[in-house]
Amino acid sequence: MPKVRIPTPLRTMTKGKDEVSASGGSVDEALQALCAEYAGVRERIYDEDGSVRRFVNVFVNNEDIRNLDGLATPVRAEDTISLVPAIAGGAVWGRGPLARPLLHKGRAGGRKGEG
Repeated sequence: MPKVRIPTPLRTMTKGKDEVSASGGSVDEALQALCAEYAGVRERIYDEDGSVRRFVNVFVNNEDIRNLDGLATPVRAEDTISLVPAIAGGAVWGRGPLARPLLHKGRAGGRKGEG
């Protein structure tokens, strides 16, 4: 059975395991088996249409399945499937929805009377 590497955010659903075995002859079959065994995983991997969520990257032996046959990519018992959540950056200080004014002396956005 292929092994599936579990990212840290999903390990609470796999009882803390960072790697599990999943049966199947394709990436999709292996991921479906993973979802059947561990409650809550399906919603984190697949969207409502049954596609892998766009912020979840899936690799077989370090090769992105988007460069292979997607979910239909065949897997063998010795293969490793890695689930890698995309990492998004935060807001730049002073810009975006989380921006806060600078509160340092002599700098723009300082408190009234400072600087």
